[in-house]
Amino acid sequence: MASTRDLRGFTGAGYEIGRNKVVQALWMLISGTVFVRWWCPAKLRVAILRAFGAKIGEGVLIRHRVRIHWPWKLTIGDGSWIGEGAWLLNLEPITIGANVCISQEAFLCTGSHDRHSPTFEFDNGPIVIEDGAWIAARAMILRGVTVGVAATVSAGESVATDVPPGEVRRSTARVVP
Repeated sequence: MASTRDLRGFTGAGYEIGRNKVVQALWMLISGTVFVRWWCPAKLRVAILRAFGAKIGEGVLIRHRVRIHWPWKLTIGDGSWIGEGAWLLNLEPITIGANVCISQEAFLCTGSHDRHSPTFEFDNGPIVIEDGAWIAARAMILRGVTVGVAATVSAGESVATDVPPGEVRRSTARVVP
């Protein structure tokens, strides 16, 4: 079957980065050379994010190898943790509440594409992780999702719909030890 899509026509219409090219380039430089490195102190990571416009609460712990696409589109509440190797692909805002744990190598992705668009234009949406939630290791949260207060997304889960407060989202497959 022939493709009805022509990616050469992609324009990114409606997507707003939120900062000029100089700030974008400076973030990419600092992010790749300092922010993600094991030797960068956690308090310095928080200071760097704040300097680039992120709203970060008190007592936030951000481990090394954390990737954040645009810090000016990030809000993190008091006492939250972002685990080693997590990736916050925030083309749109990501809001993380207080006392939230985003575990190792979790992926929060606000970006997508409109599969019906002949030029595959963006179909992005914000992500909200409410207070006390836990996004376990290697879980994936997709655009437009809200994870409710004290909810848990189990390791390796892919979530494309809201998770109600207190719910534990896990697949029906169970690994027997």
